[in-house]
Amino acid sequence: MTAASESKQSDRGSVVSVRGSIVDVHFPPPIPELYSQLRAGDDEEIVIEVVSHVDGETVRGIALTSTAGLGRGSAVRDTDAPLQVPVGDRLLGRVFNVFGDTIDRQDPITGGQWRSIHRQPVPLQERSTSSEILETGIKAIDILTPLERGGKAGLFGGAGVGKTVLITEMINNMVTHHEGISLFCGIGERNREAEELYRDMEEAGVLQNTILVFGQMNEPPGARFRVPHAALTMAEYFRDDARQDVLLLMDNIFRFIQAGQEVSGLMGRLPSRVGYQPTLGTELSELQERISNTATGAITSVQAVYVPADDFTDPAAVHTFGHLSASIVLSRKRASQGLYPAIDPLQSGSKMLSPTVVGDRHYQIAQAVRQTLAGYEDLKDIIAMLGIEELSQSDRQTVYRARRLERFLTQPFFTTEQFTGKKGKLVDLDAALDGCDRILNDEFSDRSERSLYMIGSIDEAKSK
Repeated sequence: MTAASESKQSDRGSVVSVRGSIVDVHFPPPIPELYSQLRAGDDEEIVIEVVSHVDGETVRGIALTSTAGLGRGSAVRDTDAPLQVPVGDRLLGRVFNVFGDTIDRQDPITGGQWRSIHRQPVPLQERSTSSEILETGIKAIDILTPLERGGKAGLFGGAGVGKTVLITEMINNMVTHHEGISLFCGIGERNREAEELYRDMEEAGVLQNTILVFGQMNEPPGARFRVPHAALTMAEYFRDDARQDVLLLMDNIFRFIQAGQEVSGLMGRLPSRVGYQPTLGTELSELQERISNTATGAITSVQAVYVPADDFTDPAAVHTFGHLSASIVLSRKRASQGLYPAIDPLQSGSKMLSPTVVGDRHYQIAQAVRQTLAGYEDLKDIIAMLGIEELSQSDRQTVYRARRLERFLTQPFFTTEQFTGKKGKLVDLDAALDGCDRILNDEFSDRSERSLYMIGSIDEAKSK
């Protein structure tokens, strides 16, 4: 027998057992390496990823597709390569699944450069050590919860409070303001949400600079678990090779943890606290550590975070918070008052908001805005019971300032122009700070609150 036919023989294995998405396969030595992609089924449509070595002749894999039709003795082929996705500018404006296949009913992407989804994080010595702010052009975020360039921000909010609108606006501003790339990763998304987001981006005109990657809710846990790794591989190309800034939006990071929990249960591992996988911290860190900045480019991540039963002590929430540098909390109450973006200024926060990073002026203005809004919050019960006339002169002054600040922190978005009829505004940080400073100094006390609502810079209030 020739060496070539021997190697061909060692690439072929047979199924020993199938338990849900977990498949044990027997191979003649040498057995496939960890993370190798195995193919099975009539048209090799069943994809299995090796996750552990059981013994010298058996590997255990997690199926990334349905295992329907797979049985004991079924033939399996080792591809000698890990799961790979395409990279490059040709991905812009397209929608992908975990395998790098296009799912937007357009021409498939073939040939060109493909890379493994399993990559090492940037070594510490190659990372940028300076803390830089990433301006979004959205006043409420830039002033009160500044994002770190190459950092991770959490976006908290229920259904209908404006998460998708905020995400599409950030994508639009990233494209126009930073000439960067936006990449949306849907983990465990409903296909309705994915389809709506695609349409919204197409209508808003931001699709041509955006890549969408989805691991949908009906797919096996293995596929949902690997989707963020596939998206990160695509993002790393733009950071390291094209030397561009990338805005990576993930919805929802909790579903990634949930998919890992399902995989761990199927693998037969003993559960940890509250039934989570014992490898929760490691799995989340392997993903989050790849999101970083270098001297030439940065991946900045905004992650939607679901907090189970609003319990912030839940292991999933605790581990996620440890990686975040900013938290943006969306409030249903503010959304019902028409204060969009509905960011709650008192619950949101950022580690970047310190005098050493943002400068003394920005820090002082942000603290004054917070104190004024917090004072108004405390007085709301008294106003509801007795009326504003019963407040002292200084308290009344606080209320008037706070109401003007609340309205000034609203902003018309480019992505909602067709719904609101208001032209979108991109506000730079200096103009936003200047506006807040002038309101705090009562420069606009003679103006109506309405003149400050849904404007860009403060000077627009004079023309209203």
